[in-house]
Amino acid sequence: MRIVSHTCSNTEIVCALGREDWLVGVDDHSDHPPDTVARLPRVGADLDIDIEKVLALKPDLIITSLTVPGHERCLERIRAAGLPHLVTRPHSLADVAEDIRRIGRALDAGESAEALAARFDAPGHADHERDRVPVLVEWWPKPVIGPGRKSWVNEMLALAGGVNPFAEVDAESFEISPQQARAARPEAIVMSWCGVSEDKYRPHVVARREGWQEVPAIRNGNIHAVSEAWLGRPGPRLLDGIERLREVIDATRNHV
Repeated sequence: MRIVSHTCSNTEIVCALGREDWLVGVDDHSDHPPDTVARLPRVGADLDIDIEKVLALKPDLIITSLTVPGHERCLERIRAAGLPHLVTRPHSLADVAEDIRRIGRALDAGESAEALAARFDAPGHADHERDRVPVLVEWWPKPVIGPGRKSWVNEMLALAGGVNPFAEVDAESFEISPQQARAARPEAIVMSWCGVSEDKYRPHVVARREGWQEVPAIRNGNIHAVSEAWLGRPGPRLLDGIERLREVIDATRNHV
């Protein structure tokens, strides 16, 4: 079977299910596993698929996603070309588990998929004996974009002992104003900027943000970096992301 993956998370799922040899192309941003993706043709950015390149690869299936605004334009091109496709759009860890199962069924890897999905079904238990630490996970610095209610990050924070102070906002992600940040009073800010490598995250950009100086996380210098690969990609590494968030939250409890 010839597979093209058009999002990083789906590339990682395919490889985790042991079907990396079936991949014949990936999007420009897929970077893991590095040895696997290094050998594969690229079919364009996640928001700008190159249909001609995809057609040349003669895929039996394209696995794409609707997790980022703008992905729908790529899906329209895939459909217009009459290409067989599978679409993921998770909002929760349970959705991620179900997408893993769906991909597993499509790739005749049901047993491996069930084993991986089961880890998302029971990723651990939150410590209800301690107060939850409000943590802002930041997808983008200017304008500031963070997760709302329809994001798996809420569950990840809960399992790590934290809470998303914007969990009541009815959105996958949204722009956060200085007024909203001051009212929410996050005690920690986690930079997890989409499409930016972790070594290029700049805490001083957050620390100097106009109108945010009264936010406890900034006032106390409690600004952290966790790669978007661990928090923003709905794939296998979210489980490791929970542990990274737990480290941030434990450090915050010791800091205040």
